[in-house]
Amino acid sequence: MSRSCEQTSDQHSMLILYPELKPYKRHQLKVSELHELYLDESGSPDGLPVLFVHGGPGAACDASSRRFYDPSRFRIITFDQRGCGRSTPHGELEENETDYLIADIEAIRAYLDVDKWVLFGGSWGATLSLLYAQKYPDAVLGMILRGVFLCRQQDLSWLYKDGTRQVFPDYWEEFIKVIPESERDNLVQAYYKRLTGNDELARMATAKAWSAWEGNCSTLRPSVEALKKMTKAHNALALARIETHFFMNAGFIEENQILKNMETIKYIPGRIVHGRYDMGCPLENAHTLHQHWPSSELYIIRDAGHSSLEPGTVDALIRAVQDLAKELERD
Repeated sequence: MSRSCEQTSDQHSMLILYPELKPYKRHQLKVSELHELYLDESGSPDGLPVLFVHGGPGAACDASSRRFYDPSRFRIITFDQRGCGRSTPHGELEENETDYLIADIEAIRAYLDVDKWVLFGGSWGATLSLLYAQKYPDAVLGMILRGVFLCRQQDLSWLYKDGTRQVFPDYWEEFIKVIPESERDNLVQAYYKRLTGNDELARMATAKAWSAWEGNCSTLRPSVEALKKMTKAHNALALARIETHFFMNAGFIEENQILKNMETIKYIPGRIVHGRYDMGCPLENAHTLHQHWPSSELYIIRDAGHSSLEPGTVDALIRAVQDLAKELERD
């Protein structure tokens, strides 16, 4: 049954991330002549399979990606999408479009001999999880989505034109500073031009400025740690190049494609967790998705922004995982 509620951190004792976990198996999966994906498995080999679908596009996984699930109950699978993290070639834009990423997820499922699995995706990871489920609904047991991004024109305009800047005018000033005034009417295009150009200094400067804008806007309270991670040269270059490539092409999907196709997956159980003060992906994204998805539950985190690692969001995500697992066991 569809329902939504608002959660605050003082309602119950807060759950925190499970301890750090080393994978029991790592893989390099060749998905084309050009691209090879990094993926790993941790937790219980016989547990309920759950796939962590990271954001960006281009953000990659890290050690925290494995820590939302009870390792004794789940077979935890994480992977780096094309061109980022430990997948190769790094920052590659050729053969890097949404349909390829959807096909990669299905290739991972076949390679690991998974019958059906749970998808756990945040931000762009929520976008990609929904698109994958709409193409392969029979492979999906359920979904846990956080910081929903629907990749509509209004969502891109909010982030890079006339929305988020009104909340963070100081960070916006830093974001546009690296682009000449004559090109500021289309910042995605201006950044893309420099990120794909031959000037290495310009590439690195714009990559860091792009990633800093995203990092500065991702948490309710400023996080030095989040900003440092996102602006690290290796991470920033892949994130900025791949995001501008995708956003120049409207995510390589039709306008409003996800909402138009929700009928296909209306029966798949879902839990949506979204920070009320998410300034990158406004709550309207999650609320609208929830209205189009009768089998979903929406949890609004009263004291959180966009990041998956804010305390209220961590707590809600772990509870959502536990809750969905119980529902699947009953069924």
